[in-house]
Amino acid sequence: MNLHQFRFVQEAVRRNLNLTETARALHTSQPGVSKAIIELEEELGVEIFARHGKRLKRVTEPGEHVLKSIELIMREVGNLRRIGEQYSAQDSGTLSIATTHTQARYVLPQPVARLREAFPKVNVSLHQGSPDQVARMLLDEVAEIGIATESLSHYDDLVTLPCYEWQHMLVMPVDHPLTKNEHITLEDLALEPLITYHPSFTGRTKVDQAFAAKHLHPRIALEAIDSDVIKTYVRLGLGVGIVAEMALKDDGTNSDLVAMPAGALFGVNVARVAFKRSAYLRNFVYKFAELLSDKLTRDLITKAMTGRSNDYET
Repeated sequence: MNLHQFRFVQEAVRRNLNLTETARALHTSQPGVSKAIIELEEELGVEIFARHGKRLKRVTEPGEHVLKSIELIMREVGNLRRIGEQYSAQDSGTLSIATTHTQARYVLPQPVARLREAFPKVNVSLHQGSPDQVARMLLDEVAEIGIATESLSHYDDLVTLPCYEWQHMLVMPVDHPLTKNEHITLEDLALEPLITYHPSFTGRTKVDQAFAAKHLHPRIALEAIDSDVIKTYVRLGLGVGIVAEMALKDDGTNSDLVAMPAGALFGVNVARVAFKRSAYLRNFVYKFAELLSDKLTRDLITKAMTGRSNDYET
Protein backbone atom coordinates (compact mmCIF):
# COMPACT_ATOMS: atom_id res chain seq x y z
CA MET A 1 0.00 0.00 0.00
CA ASN A 2 1.14 3.58 -0.59
CA LEU A 3 0.23 7.21 -0.06
CA HIS A 4 -1.17 7.56 -3.58
CA GLN A 5 -3.79 4.94 -2.81
CA PHE A 6 -4.68 6.70 0.43
CA ARG A 7 -5.05 10.03 -1.39
CA PHE A 8 -7.27 8.46 -4.05
CA VAL A 9 -9.59 6.93 -1.44
CA GLN A 10 -9.74 10.14 0.58
CA GLU A 11 -10.42 12.31 -2.46
CA ALA A 12 -13.08 9.91 -3.77
CA VAL A 13 -15.02 10.39 -0.54
CA ARG A 14 -14.59 14.16 -0.73
CA ARG A 15 -15.93 14.11 -4.31
CA ASN A 16 -19.06 12.15 -3.35
CA LEU A 17 -17.65 8.93 -4.88
CA ASN A 18 -17.40 10.49 -8.34
CA LEU A 19 -14.21 9.01 -9.81
CA THR A 20 -14.21 11.41 -12.77
CA GLU A 21 -14.11 14.38 -10.40
CA THR A 22 -11.58 12.58 -8.21
CA ALA A 23 -9.23 12.02 -11.13
CA ARG A 24 -9.61 15.62 -12.28
CA ALA A 25 -8.83 16.96 -8.79
CA LEU A 26 -5.72 14.79 -8.54
CA HIS A 27 -4.58 15.42 -12.13
CA THR A 28 -4.62 11.76 -13.09
CA SER A 29 -6.82 9.32 -15.01
CA GLN A 30 -10.07 7.75 -13.86
CA PRO A 31 -8.88 4.17 -14.66
CA GLY A 32 -5.74 4.86 -12.65
CA VAL A 33 -7.77 5.95 -9.62
CA SER A 34 -10.10 2.97 -9.88
CA LYS A 35 -7.20 0.51 -10.23
CA ALA A 36 -5.33 1.97 -7.23
CA ILE A 37 -8.43 1.71 -5.00
CA ILE A 38 -9.07 -1.89 -6.08
CA GLU A 39 -5.43 -2.82 -5.42
CA LEU A 40 -5.65 -1.34 -1.92
CA GLU A 41 -8.88 -3.27 -1.24
CA GLU A 42 -7.25 -6.50 -2.43
CA GLU A 43 -4.23 -5.93 -0.21
CA LEU A 44 -6.42 -5.21 2.82
CA GLY A 45 -8.82 -8.05 2.05
CA VAL A 46 -11.93 -5.86 2.45
CA GLU A 47 -14.08 -3.71 0.20
CA ILE A 48 -13.78 -0.04 1.07
CA PHE A 49 -16.63 0.87 -1.30
CA ALA A 50 -19.81 -0.92 -2.31
CA ARG A 51 -20.28 -0.79 -6.10
CA HIS A 52 -23.00 -0.94 -8.71
CA GLY A 53 -21.18 -2.03 -11.84
CA LYS A 54 -18.10 0.22 -11.99
CA ARG A 55 -19.70 3.03 -9.99
CA LEU A 56 -18.97 3.56 -6.31
CA LYS A 57 -22.26 3.65 -4.39
CA ARG A 58 -21.33 3.99 -0.71
CA VAL A 59 -18.61 3.43 1.88
CA THR A 60 -18.82 -0.01 3.50
CA GLU A 61 -18.63 -0.61 7.25
CA PRO A 62 -14.98 -1.79 7.08
CA GLY A 63 -14.37 1.09 4.69
CA GLU A 64 -15.38 3.53 7.41
CA HIS A 65 -12.62 2.14 9.65
CA VAL A 66 -10.13 2.25 6.78
CA LEU A 67 -11.01 5.90 6.14
CA LYS A 68 -10.37 6.81 9.78
CA SER A 69 -6.93 5.21 9.61
CA ILE A 70 -6.17 6.94 6.31
CA GLU A 71 -7.17 10.27 7.85
CA LEU A 72 -4.69 9.72 10.70
CA ILE A 73 -1.92 8.67 8.33
CA MET A 74 -2.41 11.64 6.00
CA ARG A 75 -2.59 14.03 8.93
CA GLU A 76 0.76 12.76 10.20
CA VAL A 77 2.24 13.00 6.70
CA GLY A 78 1.20 16.66 6.69
CA ASN A 79 2.76 17.10 10.13
CA LEU A 80 6.02 15.57 8.87
CA ARG A 81 6.12 18.09 6.04
CA ARG A 82 5.52 20.97 8.45
CA ILE A 83 8.22 19.70 10.81
CA GLY A 84 10.64 19.63 7.88
CA GLU A 85 9.65 23.14 6.86
CA GLN A 86 9.92 24.33 10.45
CA TYR A 87 13.47 23.15 10.98
CA SER A 88 14.80 23.81 7.52
CA ALA A 89 13.52 27.39 7.58
CA GLN A 90 12.66 28.56 11.08
CA ASP A 91 11.53 32.05 10.11
CA SER A 92 10.02 31.63 6.64
CA GLY A 93 7.11 29.94 4.94
CA THR A 94 3.42 30.70 4.40
CA LEU A 95 0.81 31.24 7.09
CA SER A 96 -2.62 30.29 5.73
CA ILE A 97 -5.51 31.92 7.57
CA ALA A 98 -9.19 31.10 7.05
CA THR A 99 -11.67 33.66 8.30
CA THR A 100 -14.82 35.66 7.61
CA HIS A 101 -14.99 39.04 5.90
CA THR A 102 -15.58 40.95 9.14
CA GLN A 103 -12.52 39.42 10.82
CA ALA A 104 -10.35 39.91 7.72
CA ARG A 105 -11.44 43.52 7.22
CA TYR A 106 -11.50 44.84 10.79
CA VAL A 107 -9.63 42.52 13.17
CA LEU A 108 -6.71 40.94 11.33
CA PRO A 109 -4.86 43.84 9.66
CA GLN A 110 -2.89 44.83 12.76
CA PRO A 111 -1.95 41.30 13.88
CA VAL A 112 -0.92 40.43 10.30
CA ALA A 113 1.22 43.57 10.09
CA ARG A 114 2.87 42.79 13.44
CA LEU A 115 3.52 39.20 12.37
CA ARG A 116 5.25 40.43 9.21
CA GLU A 117 7.41 42.70 11.34
CA ALA A 118 8.43 39.76 13.55
CA PHE A 119 8.77 37.30 10.62
CA PRO A 120 9.51 39.33 7.47
CA LYS A 121 10.12 36.17 5.41
CA VAL A 122 6.69 34.74 6.20
CA ASN A 123 4.02 35.18 3.54
CA VAL A 124 0.37 35.38 4.55
CA SER A 125 -2.39 33.67 2.56
CA LEU A 126 -5.84 34.91 3.58
CA HIS A 127 -8.88 32.77 2.71
CA GLN A 128 -12.34 34.27 3.29
CA GLY A 129 -15.60 32.39 3.59
CA SER A 130 -18.56 31.53 5.78
CA PRO A 131 -17.84 30.07 9.24
CA ASP A 132 -18.63 26.58 7.94
CA GLN A 133 -16.27 27.15 5.01
CA VAL A 134 -13.60 28.30 7.48
CA ALA A 135 -14.02 25.03 9.37
CA ARG A 136 -13.83 23.01 6.16
CA MET A 137 -10.64 24.79 5.08
CA LEU A 138 -9.03 23.82 8.38
CA LEU A 139 -10.18 20.21 8.10
CA ASP A 140 -8.92 20.02 4.51
CA GLU A 141 -5.62 21.65 5.57
CA VAL A 142 -6.07 24.58 3.22
CA ALA A 143 -5.50 26.78 6.29
CA GLU A 144 -3.61 26.32 9.57
CA ILE A 145 -5.59 28.73 11.71
CA GLY A 146 -9.21 29.84 11.50
CA ILE A 147 -11.04 32.78 13.09
CA ALA A 148 -14.82 33.14 13.24
CA THR A 149 -17.71 33.64 15.65
CA GLU A 150 -20.14 31.01 14.38
CA SER A 151 -19.84 27.24 13.87
CA LEU A 152 -16.20 26.45 14.67
CA SER A 153 -16.94 24.78 18.02
CA HIS A 154 -19.38 22.40 16.30
CA TYR A 155 -16.62 20.31 14.69
CA ASP A 156 -15.08 17.52 16.77
CA ASP A 157 -11.91 17.45 14.66
CA LEU A 158 -11.16 21.10 15.46
CA VAL A 159 -9.61 22.52 18.60
CA THR A 160 -11.18 25.90 19.34
CA LEU A 161 -10.24 28.57 21.86
CA PRO A 162 -12.00 31.81 22.82
CA CYS A 163 -10.18 34.80 21.36
CA TYR A 164 -12.18 37.92 22.27
CA GLU A 165 -15.71 39.07 23.12
CA TRP A 166 -17.73 41.57 21.14
CA GLN A 167 -21.26 42.95 20.89
CA HIS A 168 -23.56 44.09 18.12
CA MET A 169 -24.18 47.78 17.46
CA LEU A 170 -27.22 49.53 16.04
CA VAL A 171 -26.37 51.99 13.27
CA MET A 172 -28.66 54.55 11.68
CA PRO A 173 -28.51 57.93 9.95
CA VAL A 174 -28.20 60.92 12.28
CA ASP A 175 -31.76 62.05 11.53
CA HIS A 176 -33.42 58.69 12.25
CA PRO A 177 -36.27 58.95 14.83
CA LEU A 178 -34.77 56.18 17.02
CA THR A 179 -31.71 58.32 17.72
CA LYS A 180 -33.92 60.33 20.09
CA ASN A 181 -34.72 57.24 22.21
CA GLU A 182 -32.65 56.98 25.37
CA HIS A 183 -33.19 53.20 25.37
CA ILE A 184 -34.11 51.18 22.29
CA THR A 185 -36.04 47.95 22.85
CA LEU A 186 -36.51 44.86 20.73
CA GLU A 187 -40.13 45.96 20.32
CA ASP A 188 -38.90 49.25 18.83
CA LEU A 189 -36.64 47.41 16.40
CA ALA A 190 -39.37 44.97 15.37
CA LEU A 191 -41.26 47.96 13.91
CA GLU A 192 -38.31 49.01 11.73
CA PRO A 193 -36.85 47.51 8.55
CA LEU A 194 -33.55 45.95 9.59
CA ILE A 195 -30.31 45.48 7.68
CA THR A 196 -27.97 42.88 9.08
CA TYR A 197 -25.87 39.81 8.43
CA HIS A 198 -26.77 36.63 6.60
CA PRO A 199 -28.00 34.00 9.15
CA SER A 200 -24.71 32.07 9.17
CA PHE A 201 -22.46 35.11 9.76
CA THR A 202 -21.20 37.35 12.55
CA GLY A 203 -23.45 36.47 15.45
CA ARG A 204 -26.73 36.63 13.52
CA THR A 205 -27.90 33.58 15.48
CA LYS A 206 -28.02 35.61 18.69
CA VAL A 207 -29.99 38.37 16.99
CA ASP A 208 -32.62 35.89 15.82
CA GLN A 209 -32.76 34.18 19.20
CA ALA A 210 -33.34 37.47 21.02
CA PHE A 211 -36.36 38.34 18.88
CA ALA A 212 -37.72 34.79 19.04
CA ALA A 213 -37.51 34.78 22.85
CA LYS A 214 -39.95 37.70 22.89
CA HIS A 215 -42.13 36.21 20.14
CA LEU A 216 -41.29 39.10 17.84
CA HIS A 217 -41.03 38.84 14.07
CA PRO A 218 -38.62 41.52 12.81
CA ARG A 219 -38.66 42.63 9.20
CA ILE A 220 -35.24 41.93 7.72
CA ALA A 221 -35.10 44.27 4.75
CA LEU A 222 -31.64 43.21 3.60
CA GLU A 223 -29.05 40.57 4.54
CA ALA A 224 -25.34 40.75 3.72
CA ILE A 225 -22.05 39.13 4.70
CA ASP A 226 -20.13 42.40 4.50
CA SER A 227 -20.37 45.04 7.24
CA ASP A 228 -19.50 47.79 4.77
CA VAL A 229 -22.44 46.77 2.59
CA ILE A 230 -24.77 46.96 5.59
CA LYS A 231 -23.55 50.47 6.42
CA THR A 232 -23.93 51.56 2.79
CA TYR A 233 -27.62 50.62 2.74
CA VAL A 234 -28.18 52.22 6.14
CA ARG A 235 -26.82 55.45 4.67
CA LEU A 236 -29.37 55.15 1.86
CA GLY A 237 -32.16 55.08 4.42
CA LEU A 238 -33.27 51.48 3.85
CA GLY A 239 -33.39 50.64 7.54
CA VAL A 240 -31.61 50.28 10.88
CA GLY A 241 -28.35 48.36 10.69
CA ILE A 242 -27.14 45.71 13.11
CA VAL A 243 -23.38 45.27 12.77
CA ALA A 244 -20.44 43.96 14.75
CA GLU A 245 -18.73 46.57 16.90
CA MET A 246 -15.41 45.82 15.12
CA ALA A 247 -16.91 47.37 11.97
CA LEU A 248 -17.28 50.75 13.68
CA LYS A 249 -13.70 51.60 14.50
CA ASP A 250 -13.11 55.29 15.08
CA ASP A 251 -11.31 55.99 11.81
CA GLY A 252 -13.52 58.88 10.66
CA THR A 253 -15.41 56.86 8.05
CA ASN A 254 -18.52 56.41 10.18
CA SER A 255 -19.05 60.02 11.28
CA ASP A 256 -22.33 60.26 9.32
CA LEU A 257 -23.88 57.40 11.32
CA VAL A 258 -25.15 57.15 14.88
CA ALA A 259 -23.99 53.96 16.59
CA MET A 260 -25.57 52.55 19.74
CA PRO A 261 -24.44 49.47 21.72
CA ALA A 262 -26.85 46.54 21.48
CA GLY A 263 -25.21 44.05 23.83
CA ALA A 264 -28.09 44.42 26.28
CA LEU A 265 -30.49 43.34 23.52
CA PHE A 266 -28.56 40.57 21.80
CA GLY A 267 -25.96 39.45 24.35
CA VAL A 268 -22.21 39.00 24.04
CA ASN A 269 -20.55 37.10 21.20
CA VAL A 270 -17.26 35.22 21.34
CA ALA A 271 -14.88 35.10 18.39
CA ARG A 272 -12.88 31.88 18.42
CA VAL A 273 -9.66 30.64 16.87
CA ALA A 274 -9.45 27.08 15.63
CA PHE A 275 -6.83 24.56 14.59
CA LYS A 276 -7.13 21.07 13.16
CA ARG A 277 -6.81 18.60 16.00
CA SER A 278 -3.33 17.01 16.27
CA ALA A 279 -1.87 19.31 13.58
CA TYR A 280 1.75 20.38 13.91
CA LEU A 281 1.90 24.16 14.37
CA ARG A 282 4.95 26.12 13.30
CA ASN A 283 6.49 28.86 15.44
CA PHE A 284 4.90 31.71 13.52
CA VAL A 285 1.43 30.14 13.86
CA TYR A 286 1.78 30.32 17.64
CA LYS A 287 3.08 33.87 17.34
CA PHE A 288 0.12 34.95 15.22
CA ALA A 289 -2.33 33.47 17.73
CA GLU A 290 -0.61 35.39 20.53
CA LEU A 291 -0.95 38.58 18.49
CA LEU A 292 -4.69 38.01 18.16
CA SER A 293 -5.31 37.98 21.89
CA ASP A 294 -3.33 38.15 25.11
CA LYS A 295 -5.46 35.19 26.27
CA LEU A 296 -3.79 32.96 23.70
CA THR A 297 -0.35 31.72 24.68
CA ARG A 298 1.79 29.00 23.17
CA ASP A 299 1.47 26.94 26.34
CA LEU A 300 -2.33 27.24 26.34
CA ILE A 301 -2.61 26.25 22.67
CA THR A 302 -0.23 23.31 23.14
CA LYS A 303 -2.33 21.99 26.03
CA ALA A 304 -5.51 22.40 23.99
CA MET A 305 -4.01 20.57 21.02
CA THR A 306 -3.14 17.59 23.23
CA GLY A 307 -6.75 17.36 24.38
CA ARG A 308 -6.36 18.58 27.94
CA SER A 309 -9.61 20.54 27.84
CA ASN A 310 -9.61 21.44 31.52
CA ASP A 311 -6.49 23.49 30.91
CA TYR A 312 -8.09 25.94 28.48
CA GLU A 313 -11.84 26.12 28.93
CA THR A 314 -12.93 29.57 30.13
